[in-house]
Amino acid sequence: MISSAWYFDARILASLTRLHFHDCFVHGCDGSVLLEDSATIKSEKYAKPNKDSLRGFEVVDDIKAAVEKACPGVVSCADILTLASEISVVLAGGPSWKVTYGRRDSLTAYPDEAVNKLPGANEDLSILKYKFSVVGLSEADLVALSGAHTFGRAQCTFVTERLYNYKGGSSYDPSLSYTILIILQQRCPLYGDETVLLNLDHTTPDYFDNKYYTNLQAGEGLLYSDQELLSTYGSSTASIVNDFAGSQDRFFESFAESMIKMGDISPLTGSDGEIRNVCRKVNGS
Repeated sequence: MISSAWYFDARILASLTRLHFHDCFVHGCDGSVLLEDSATIKSEKYAKPNKDSLRGFEVVDDIKAAVEKACPGVVSCADILTLASEISVVLAGGPSWKVTYGRRDSLTAYPDEAVNKLPGANEDLSILKYKFSVVGLSEADLVALSGAHTFGRAQCTFVTERLYNYKGGSSYDPSLSYTILIILQQRCPLYGDETVLLNLDHTTPDYFDNKYYTNLQAGEGLLYSDQELLSTYGSSTASIVNDFAGSQDRFFESFAESMIKMGDISPLTGSDGEIRNVCRKVNGS
């Protein structure tokens, strides 16, 4: 099903990978990101970091429907997100890793945590490190998982601050290559359409490789949070960026290890939560 969706939508592999990331960083890998608004639930989908940005929900719905038909009440939505991210990375040319199962689905959503816990595109490295440490992930995990920005897109709204109002001023982020700056300012003019899509990796935008890191070395990271990994003076993350830029194999190995760690963030197991019948709503609603 993911392959079929990819045939019609080049972005879907990155979108499904991002769904898993946004699920796990908010109250653990429990499928809470998939829940819609209801009389008792306020969805995470409409929290600021996710609104008009997360996508791929229909593909998850299709996978869940097929799984329920084959073996009802067995596979959780949280596990589907975990496996879908691994399949997506492999289809895009990236590494494979062993996906464990047994996660259960949450009974509610956590929109306030989505606002506070998800790493932001314009956040300093110190904040990014803190948000990763809160969920048990290291600086090495931060650099490796950020490498998922080797495929996919981002909207101008996540970039305009560093193009025109860097640190609240009236200039641009000096860590950004001037050549790329001009291109981005043409694509994202001040007061222009902030929903215009940009390639996170301008060299191989739909392929999973280590070009994300060589882009950082050239000052061509799209997001401020990306370039921070290399450009922050004295940061230990810089040496990891340079290592991954020099060896795709080392990046792939580290990325796989970090995805396994992320997939184990605070899962619901045993009798906690439930196995949803439909990923968008809790059972019985």
